[in-house]
Amino acid sequence: METFLIRALQLILSLSLLVIVHEGGHFFFARLFKIRVEKFYIFFDPWFSLFKYKPKNSDTEYGVGWLPLGGYCKISGMIDESMDTEQMKQPAQPWEFRSKPAWQRLLVMIGGVLMNFLLALFIYSMILYTWGDSYIALKDMTYGMKFNETAKQIGFRDGDILKAADGEPLERFNVDMLRSLVEAREVTVLRNGQEEKILMPEVSLLDIAKEDPPFVDILYPNVVDSVWADGGFAKAGIMAGDTLLAVNGAAVNSWNDFVNELGTLQAKAELEKQPNATFSLVYARGGIRDTVQVQTNSSFKVGAEMHLDYKPTVLTYGFFSSFPAGVTLGVNTLKGYVNDMKYVFTKEGAKSVGGFGTIGSIFPKVWDWPRFWSMTAFLSIILAFMNILPIPALDGGHVLFLLYEIIARRKPSDKFLEYAQMVGMFLLFALLIWANFNDVLRFLF
Repeated sequence: METFLIRALQLILSLSLLVIVHEGGHFFFARLFKIRVEKFYIFFDPWFSLFKYKPKNSDTEYGVGWLPLGGYCKISGMIDESMDTEQMKQPAQPWEFRSKPAWQRLLVMIGGVLMNFLLALFIYSMILYTWGDSYIALKDMTYGMKFNETAKQIGFRDGDILKAADGEPLERFNVDMLRSLVEAREVTVLRNGQEEKILMPEVSLLDIAKEDPPFVDILYPNVVDSVWADGGFAKAGIMAGDTLLAVNGAAVNSWNDFVNELGTLQAKAELEKQPNATFSLVYARGGIRDTVQVQTNSSFKVGAEMHLDYKPTVLTYGFFSSFPAGVTLGVNTLKGYVNDMKYVFTKEGAKSVGGFGTIGSIFPKVWDWPRFWSMTAFLSIILAFMNILPIPALDGGHVLFLLYEIIARRKPSDKFLEYAQMVGMFLLFALLIWANFNDVLRFLF
C-alpha cells in the first residue's frame, strides 16, 4: 500500500506540473495577443470543481477539477473540449481567438507543446547540473554481456563486449543501446580479444524487449561475491569466492544462469503452493567440487549477492555547460520515442499501450528525486509529442486546420470544426479506455 501511495503521489505531482506548464503555454500566448482566457484549470471539472478563484477585475477563473485526466485553458471564441458552441453563434469580439490573425492563433495552439518541450530540456539540464551523469561504459565491462537463445542464434556469444552498431560506438547499457542493436545491419563485438562482426536480421524492439531472460544483459561471473549470515548459502556452507557449477543438474556458467534457475524453482514452488524451495547445488572451492542442498527463504532468496567492481564513468557539468548537454539528452530522448512509435501500430504494440497504471509504474517505489525529475522530463516530452499529432481535439489538430487556413486563405467552417472536435474527443476517450483496460488486464492476469 505504501508503494502504491508513493507512486500515486509522484504521478499526481508530475502530471500536475506538466498540465500547469502546458496550459500555461496556451495562456501566455493568448494573453500576449490580448485574447481573453475564461478558465484555467488543473484537471477537469464536469458538474463541480474542488477549488476555484476569480481575481477581482480579471476575466479568468482559476481552479482545480476533480477528474484527473489533464487540464484545460478555455479561450474565448474557440471550439475546444468545452464544446461551447453557443458562444460561437454570437458576433465575433476583438478579444476572441477567432478574431486574431492566423499566425497569432497558431502560436497560441503550439504554446503548450513548446513549453512542455522546453520544460523537459530544462529539467534534463538541471539533473545533469545537480547530480551529473554516472554510468559504466560498455568498453569497461570486461566480463562482457550475457545473451539469451534468440541473440545466440543471431551470432552473439556470452562474454562478447559490445563495441559498435553500424560503425557507431556503443557507450552505455540502456534502451538506446538495445534500439541501436535492433536497427543495425552489423554489430561489432570484442570476443577473446578479437573484433567480430555480427550480421543482424530483421528483429522487433518490442518483441525482444519482452523476452525473459533478456536479449542482452550484463554478464555476472558464477563466483559468489558475498554471503549473508543465516541465509540459505551460509547454512549450506557456501562461502564468498566459491564457483557455482550446477543447480539440480542444470549447468550454471554465470550468476545470470543461477538467477534464472532460481526463477524456475520459484515458479514451480508457487504452482505447487510451496512456501520455498530446496535444490541441489554443485560448487567448486580451490579446485575441489562438492554438492550441497540449499533452501531458499520465503522470498526465494539464498542470502547472497553479486557485485562487479567496474569503474564508473562520471561526468560533471557546470551551470552553463549543463544546458547544451541537457538539450542533447532531450532531443535524443524525443528521437528514440518517435522512432518507437511505429510499434504502437502493431498487434503486440496495441496490447502494450498502457494508462495511468502503466505511467505510475515507471516511478520508483521509494522517493528518488533524480528518478522523479527524469521521469517527469520524459513524460513532458511524450506530452509534447502526443499533443502535436494532427488529431482533432489535440493541439496538433488545431494546428493542422490553421495551416490549412494559412495556405488556402480560407477558414474551415465552425460546423466542420465542431464535428472534428467531437470525432477527436471520441477517439481520445476510446484510446484512454483501451489503455486503462490493458492496465486492468495486466493487473488481473
